[in-house]
Amino acid sequence: TADNDRGAMAISGGSESGILVFPGRQKGHIQIVDLHSCINLSGMQDAASPVAVHSLATPQQAGVGIQRTRSRSKGSFSIESNGTPASPPLATTVHPTNINIIAAHATSLSALAVSSDGAMVASASEKGTLIRIFDTMSGRLLHELRRGVDRADIYSIAFSPDNTRLCVSSDKGTVHIFNLEAKQSAAQQSAAAAAAAAGNRQSNLKFMKDLLPKYFSSEWSFAHFRVANEVRCICGFGSERNSVVVLCADGTAQKYSFDSYRGSCVREWYRKFI
Repeated sequence: TADNDRGAMAISGGSESGILVFPGRQKGHIQIVDLHSCINLSGMQDAASPVAVHSLATPQQAGVGIQRTRSRSKGSFSIESNGTPASPPLATTVHPTNINIIAAHATSLSALAVSSDGAMVASASEKGTLIRIFDTMSGRLLHELRRGVDRADIYSIAFSPDNTRLCVSSDKGTVHIFNLEAKQSAAQQSAAAAAAAAGNRQSNLKFMKDLLPKYFSSEWSFAHFRVANEVRCICGFGSERNSVVVLCADGTAQKYSFDSYRGSCVREWYRKFI
């Protein structure tokens, strides 16, 4: 990968999804790996011995080349109970066969997040003004969300469990909450529409977006709140709907609830553990 001093990476948490994302080799690029498409080659021995192969897909199906390898630890040697030398450790090689590269930002990545179903990836660059959300399969840009105008250090990004909202924390001491208009089945549309009735804020001059700079067509958070003490923190959605929990570097935890329609936020509790 490119330089990744922040250790930016994410993996989907759903039981049926296996999407891993991390910075690509070029600055600002996201590399997406479908872990379910990996072939696992284990139990490989040399040509003089039988070769055991266990894989999720055959090499011919995956379309990748396979190299038989044997690994020997220098200075190590073991003897079986019958007095014959033991076989060397079996090499294990995993080949991902479904990898996507997305050119997400012009500068280095600072934070990444994946939706629980693995369908979306959210990213922020070191500039910290925009959050971009892409489809993990097609690489299509789904949302471009504006955190603010000034440069900021993004600490964390998190999707809600139902993938309809996104929260972002930064060194500005604020947590922003965005609505995501995901495509859903007809049975879900009415409930989703009610939950996202407020919508993200937009400029009153959006109707002139083709004539004005891109800033005027941006989507802004529909709700935000300022964290007490303004220390480094990470955020995530709580078990209760319309709630966000914040964990801070000063040993405190805070829970906020927000109104889906008016966008107002209220702190429910504040606890100090250290």
